[in-house]
Amino acid sequence: MRFLLDTHLLIWASSGSPRLPAAARILIADPSNDLFFSAANIWEIGIKRRLKRPDFNVDPQSLRLGLLANDYLELSITSEHTILAANLPLLHKDPFDRLLVSQATVEGITLLTSDRMVAKYPGPIQKV
Repeated sequence: MRFLLDTHLLIWASSGSPRLPAAARILIADPSNDLFFSAANIWEIGIKRRLKRPDFNVDPQSLRLGLLANDYLELSITSEHTILAANLPLLHKDPFDRLLVSQATVEGITLLTSDRMVAKYPGPIQKV
């Protein structure tokens, strides 16, 4: 399967955090799965780190390089993604999460999330 990870799952997986749900840990460890991260993940980390959010205390450049070194695939942001994000129902106000939902939908990749509000969107989303 192909999975796009939400930002918290990426941070938790890369740091070995016990906050990473067991179901996510199993999917991430399965070598038959293709794992993706988005430019939106890296952008979100950069912005929220500058705002001194403690849950985003990770260097975005180091994270990106580590993900690539561990065979994650990078997903760019396209105008098609942004158009869909702008037209999603207003279930969740975080623009980064909305962009991840739209990318997963457009690209036919399952979005892995632990966020119950994100999981309410229609589309290829799996809550772990």
